[in-house]
Amino acid sequence: MNSNTCIKICGLTREQDVDAAVEQGVSAIGFVQYPKSPRYVSAKRAAELARRLPAFVSPVLLFVNAEVPAIDSALDLVPGAWLQFHGDESPEFCHETALRCRAPWIRAVRIPGDESETPFDLLKYALDYKSAHALLLDAHVQGYGGGGKAFNWSHISQNVNAHLVLSGGLTPANVASGIAHFKPLGLSLGVDVSSGVESDKGIKDSHKIKEFVSAVRNA
Repeated sequence: MNSNTCIKICGLTREQDVDAAVEQGVSAIGFVQYPKSPRYVSAKRAAELARRLPAFVSPVLLFVNAEVPAIDSALDLVPGAWLQFHGDESPEFCHETALRCRAPWIRAVRIPGDESETPFDLLKYALDYKSAHALLLDAHVQGYGGGGKAFNWSHISQNVNAHLVLSGGLTPANVASGIAHFKPLGLSLGVDVSSGVESDKGIKDSHKIKEFVSAVRNA
């Protein structure tokens, strides 16, 4: 198991926020390609922001039920980007799209809330999406694209043969607990934060970014 916890900050829309995240040593920066999201940026804007990234900091393009031409166009503008599928995309669609584009990809897993009577079967999900480079664990909310809400971490206790990324409602105050719970469950663990380091939707706070990264490093 990889002992390092990689950090992705998602939903960036401004140059100063990209620079602040890079300064703190994050591994990846996410650009939301879902027009209904308050953190949406066009592919052209994502390309402008991604050009600020130094070597070894990866851009990630988040899509929700996007058409293939839109994905292709965005990847043309942001070469080397990872794909993050956050909608109802099938395993076949994700695999074939990423293979054709020669892009690594992440599958978001929308974990049901406390009201669900059936335990979520992460093992089956990991098997269905076995060609994904990582599974991003997020709360199931109305709509798509993430809602800044944490799911009940105790509902996930299965060990899976997959790299995991914990997301959903993470903050500097709770990320250490999340790492402690999920790190033993997969091949490696990363964390993905958006609203937890914001002053407003799509507007990141450099001090919160620094606090979050420090909390992860100290976990």
